[in-house]
Amino acid sequence: MGIVAGVDSSAEYTSIVVCDADTGAVVRHGHAEHTGERDDPQSWLLSLGKAASTGQLADVRAIGVSAQQQGVVALDAAGAPVGPALLGNDPRMQTSAADLVEAFGGRVAWAQAVGTVPQAAHPVAKLRWLAREQPEAARQVAEVLQPHDWLVWQLLGRPARRVTDRGDASGTGYWSAAGESYRAELAELALGHRPGLPDVLGPAEPAGQTPEGLLISAGTGQTMAAAFGLGIGLGDAVISLGATGSVCAVHHEALTDPSGTITSYADATGMHLPVVRTLNATRVLRGTAEMLGTDLDGLSELALRSTPGASGMVMLPYLEGEQTPDLPHTAGSLHGLRRESMKPEFLARAAVEGMLCGLADALDVLRGRGVQVQRVFLLGKAAGLDAVRTAAPGLLGAQVVVPEPADYAAIGAARQAAWALSGSGAPPAWPAAACRIFEAGDELAVGQAVRQQYTTVREEAYPGAFPAEPHSGQQPHG
Repeated sequence: MGIVAGVDSSAEYTSIVVCDADTGAVVRHGHAEHTGERDDPQSWLLSLGKAASTGQLADVRAIGVSAQQQGVVALDAAGAPVGPALLGNDPRMQTSAADLVEAFGGRVAWAQAVGTVPQAAHPVAKLRWLAREQPEAARQVAEVLQPHDWLVWQLLGRPARRVTDRGDASGTGYWSAAGESYRAELAELALGHRPGLPDVLGPAEPAGQTPEGLLISAGTGQTMAAAFGLGIGLGDAVISLGATGSVCAVHHEALTDPSGTITSYADATGMHLPVVRTLNATRVLRGTAEMLGTDLDGLSELALRSTPGASGMVMLPYLEGEQTPDLPHTAGSLHGLRRESMKPEFLARAAVEGMLCGLADALDVLRGRGVQVQRVFLLGKAAGLDAVRTAAPGLLGAQVVVPEPADYAAIGAARQAAWALSGSGAPPAWPAAACRIFEAGDELAVGQAVRQQYTTVREEAYPGAFPAEPHSGQQPHG
């Protein structure tokens, strides 16, 4: 079928990966920082052009686009943005999100309607903020797009029809992954009038062709594109170790969660991708490393000098409050301090175990709803630390897979482009990502004992933080 390209437009840069459409082999790369303001859509387009400036897109037959999720590009009747894009988890939107929860009848009503409860990151909350804080701009809004939708529209030559995909649509707060349909009245509730919303395409459905005849696929959000690029399926979960953490897994149905802990995304294949987030992941390790006068690698070396369980020391890693469990106003804490445990290696180990146990709590939220987890993919810089890799299988109760670094979101976008180009009922069978695999083996019982130590301390400090005791770790696969 020739070659295809995947474009990933993140918050800071654009990456291009060009792949053989049949085999998935990477043949070219491109990269460029966003040169303008990060909330100026034109800077994303200019960055794309720069990333492709040395012929990266020459001879490609199709392009797929992934981009940062849950941004709002609000357009007026002429197709021009009414103001800067509204991006990310913007704390200005917290009050607006709470207003919407109350206005629609509470958390249960929202979860039943669209599979999520509004939070500051959701486009529906951003529209509410725009209506309250910039009413003149809000009145001009004729259509609402997300970053990937806007880029696809630009590549197609700004046609009258605007499109998105079910993955990115599922993060808006006004599209239901369970019903596979918009709840346009929720966008109207937020904005004050009903805006135009892009048509939602199926996973392999082309968005159209450029004026030059180049096929553009539906595109999707970064989380969905990265999952597709990794090739994850049923039984797989992905834990992303940024400053904050996220846990997602492929599932056969949308999950309704009145507490708002689970966000019910759709994925890029026709399945579902429930997500649970934590506010504390790698920031726990970085903060502890600074306390000990070292860096992440030094922290890992220290932690490996400790035995599992950190001589009884337990860190509850809620440095920025916490979302899972819902403890927004709490702080991190150390428990079990004894004279013999007050050593750098034990503090380092407690930080690693505390971070992983917090993520294991998030993983158990999904397990408790019937999501099967045999393998856990660990992503992010901290996934490269030996202390994290060795402790994770026992604490998470699963085989741990650490992919080699690659632009997985761009690869996923390219794979989607190849799928749309083929017209096939199934995505191309590209090889799985190159990975290192870590098993708990004989250390599973030790890891689960450390996990129980953590759970006991958490329950003593915050009784009832979870509605029910987390499901115990599963036997690792294979």
